[in-house]
Amino acid sequence: MENREGLDDLSPEPLRDEYEKQIFDLKQLLEISKSLNSTLDYNILIDSIMYLCMGQMRVLKAGLFAKKGLDSEAFSLHRNYKGFELDRELDYAIHEDHGIIKLFSRAYRTYSFAEVIAELGSADGLEALASLEPSLIVPLKAKGVINGIIVLGEKIDEDDFTDYERDYALNIAVLAAIAINNAFLFEMTTTDMMTKLKMKHYFYTVLVEKMETASEGDSPLSVVMMDIDFFKKFNDTYGHSCGDAVLKQVARVIMNNVRSVDLAARYGGEEFIVLLPDTDVSIAKIVAERIRVSIQNLTVDYEGLHLGVTISIGISQYDPARDISGKSIIDRADKALYLSKQNGRNRVSVLMD
Repeated sequence: MENREGLDDLSPEPLRDEYEKQIFDLKQLLEISKSLNSTLDYNILIDSIMYLCMGQMRVLKAGLFAKKGLDSEAFSLHRNYKGFELDRELDYAIHEDHGIIKLFSRAYRTYSFAEVIAELGSADGLEALASLEPSLIVPLKAKGVINGIIVLGEKIDEDDFTDYERDYALNIAVLAAIAINNAFLFEMTTTDMMTKLKMKHYFYTVLVEKMETASEGDSPLSVVMMDIDFFKKFNDTYGHSCGDAVLKQVARVIMNNVRSVDLAARYGGEEFIVLLPDTDVSIAKIVAERIRVSIQNLTVDYEGLHLGVTISIGISQYDPARDISGKSIIDRADKALYLSKQNGRNRVSVLMD
């Protein structure tokens, strides 16, 4: 962090002030590190990084090009920006194979946009980045891999970034990159790689936490359990690759029909489960019915075939008086699911008793 540029020419009083500033900034970096590593939630982390950059670097515009998921091949601005006005005609994404990523990997430092173009010799593929008119571009690098790009607008005082400020921004980026890497590692250990839904063990952990919150706040909580009807026929008739395609499509429908605060998981095989916080059974039934209809209207295209899919669903609502464990509420949702299957499948059932 120490930057002695010009310090040897300072008299004792300014020199002391400069060292005090560096000590203060080091303490700030320690607090930033604690803050960024206090969450493994990727979306919360991205927001934290942007607000930290705006506050620490004294800018009103900040954005973060980041990967949307584990299998993303591009860094996207998506909703990760504050203050910038975006041109809806432009695609704010940078492919991981673009020359700018190779440049950042090879020469890890901060850049102005002009410096990037001078290094690359061309702005091809960077039209969206250019439209932001960034004053400073700060790559994020952890374990030798670029995992994000911070773009900052001009400083509030409209001065250029000093070398010291550039070094400070890069130190923030190092901490941010480590936090993002940790969040991705957590995502990998809690996510089913095929469906991109959460795993069963993680679902149980969050369920117990949400049950405690619901009990303390006297708020409702519902669990929705789902099972693909006659799933075995897809594997037996068309092969396991077809079954995998069905699982992926159904999982995507489920994800598209729940909120960001909800938790969808692959429970096992062709079974899925959704946790709905602050949701009573009547609202949960509306959500479940929406999922059921969406899947009923789904056509899975597989090797020229157009396959229909239906799903059976069971719902239970958390009852503090009898649900002393996560297993209890899940068992009741499972029994409701069994009722749906008994009564003809492709329907939603609620277990009230």
